[in-house]
Amino acid sequence: MKLIIFDIDGTLVYSNKVDSQCFADTYEEVYGLPFPSIDWRRYPAVSDTTIFDAVIQEHFQRRPDPKEMASFCAQFVANIEAKRQTQPQEFREVPGAREAIDRLRAQSDCVLGIATGGWERPARVKLKHVGISLDTIFFSGADGHWTRESIIESVTQPALKHHEEIEKIIYIGDATWDVTTTRNLNMDFVGVRRSNDQEVLLNQGATQVIPNYLDFDSFWQAIESATPPQ
Repeated sequence: MKLIIFDIDGTLVYSNKVDSQCFADTYEEVYGLPFPSIDWRRYPAVSDTTIFDAVIQEHFQRRPDPKEMASFCAQFVANIEAKRQTQPQEFREVPGAREAIDRLRAQSDCVLGIATGGWERPARVKLKHVGISLDTIFFSGADGHWTRESIIESVTQPALKHHEEIEKIIYIGDATWDVTTTRNLNMDFVGVRRSNDQEVLLNQGATQVIPNYLDFDSFWQAIESATPPQ
């Protein structure tokens, strides 16, 4: 049996650009200060939790408390909801993602998970927008987590507890930090990139990279052949 865990942004949903700008705009709305950068590579662990923490430290030389983070997240969700209504085309399904999830969910030899660096509430908004249900899926967002490894482990641990027959775990992601995280965990990895830049992940050590899920047989072959990044 396989446990197949998906990232969301860039992996199941194309919303990175509007999502990132919305995060920055929410920060400027709440704190009245310019957001330093939406180049997420400059932030540790690249999650909503660590990005918010890093910017608060940069501007105020302190750590945010949980209530402050929750309040910011609520405003971020409200802004994401508004963007989803006014710019629905900016929240697009990665081609074939929903059908691939449904086909895997129907297979008796597969258990599904989602582990995202985003907070749970905005993640649910984006998944709902493209019609991806979380039914029977083990889920974790960045809430309360400070590393991407711990986000993934918060999916793998309950999944393995409920399904002791799991023999292979595969993470599906789109970013260079997904390669780094799965290498750190010695976990099999399949990359998802638009067809003209698959080398971004291949050059980082990924062995399997697909452009989308439209060719399900090719996707399944990538899962079967997946190894930890080199």
